[in-house]
Amino acid sequence: MPSPRDVLTPDSLAMLQVIADTGSFAAAARQLGLVPSALTYRVRQMEETLDVLLFDRSARQAQPTEAGQALLLEGARLLQDMDAVAHRVRRVATGWEAELTVVADEVISRTTLLDLVEAFYALGAPTKLKLGMGTLSGPLETLSSGRADLALGIGTNVSSISGLQVLDLGDMTFLFAVSPFHPLAHNEEPITDAMLLEHRLVVLADSAQRERTSIGLLGGQDTFTVESIQAKIDAQVRGIGCGFLPESALRPYVHTGQLIVKAVSRPTRKIRMRYAWKSPSNGGELGRALQWWLTQLESAVTRQALLESPSI
Repeated sequence: MPSPRDVLTPDSLAMLQVIADTGSFAAAARQLGLVPSALTYRVRQMEETLDVLLFDRSARQAQPTEAGQALLLEGARLLQDMDAVAHRVRRVATGWEAELTVVADEVISRTTLLDLVEAFYALGAPTKLKLGMGTLSGPLETLSSGRADLALGIGTNVSSISGLQVLDLGDMTFLFAVSPFHPLAHNEEPITDAMLLEHRLVVLADSAQRERTSIGLLGGQDTFTVESIQAKIDAQVRGIGCGFLPESALRPYVHTGQLIVKAVSRPTRKIRMRYAWKSPSNGGELGRALQWWLTQLESAVTRQALLESPSI
C-alpha cells in the first residue's frame, strides 16, 4: 500500500479541491482532462491509504466529509506554502540572502533600528530578517562567531579579528548621573574616584560568552549588574546605585528631574562606536540584503539617529 507521502502530492491535493468546487466527480474529471474512472481510482487510493472517507457519495453531489474538509483546508495551506517557497527560491537566486541577522548594542536607538527594519520590509525582499540585541563585547562576538551578518554599535577593539570590515558610526558621550536623593547628588563637583569608590555602581552586564569587558569600574567597588540600559536607568532613578549612561538615553530623565548629571574628575568618556560585517569567505559579492543595510549606513543622518535618539 502506498504511504501518505505517496498519495498526498500537490496534484492530488489540487484534484480534491476541484472535486469540492465542482461538486461532481464527473465534472472534475472533465475539468482536469481525466476519465472519470481514473479520478475515482485516485480518490479511493487516497482514502484507503489515509483510512478515511473524503467524500460523501450518497448525495447527488460529491460533498466533502469532515475529514475531507480538514484535508482540503490543510491542502490549500500546503499548496500556498509550496508556491511561496518556489517564489522565495527564485528571488534568492537573484542575489537576496535567505536570512540576514543584524545585532545591535543596547545603546543603539531601537526606534531608528525599527525604522530601518520597516523600510527593508517595504522592499518586498524575500530575505528573512532577524534582529538581536547585545551589550559591550556581545555584538562583536555574535558577528565574529558567524551568528550575525551585521553588528551595530561596536565600542570594543576589533583589530584582533581578521576578515571584518569596520566603519565608524560616530562618538557616543557617557555622563555620570544619580537620582536627586542619592548621597552623591549633594556632593561638591567634580566627583572624585575616591568619592565614587564609596558608592555602589550600576553596571551593564556583557552579553559576550567568552571575553567579557567592563568599563568604568574601580578596583573593589560595589556593583549592581543589570542586563539592559533600561534596567540600568531604572536602578539609578531609584537610587540603588550611580553610574555612567549615554547622554541621549539620559536626556529625558534629566529633563524630568529624575536624574541629575554630576561632573567627575576623570575625563569625559567618549566612545567611538562602529559597525562591522564579514567579507565573503569565497571572495564573492555581498548579498543584496546586507548591501541595502550598508547603503543606509552611508547616510550621516542615519548614523547620527542610531546614536543620538533614545534607545528606549
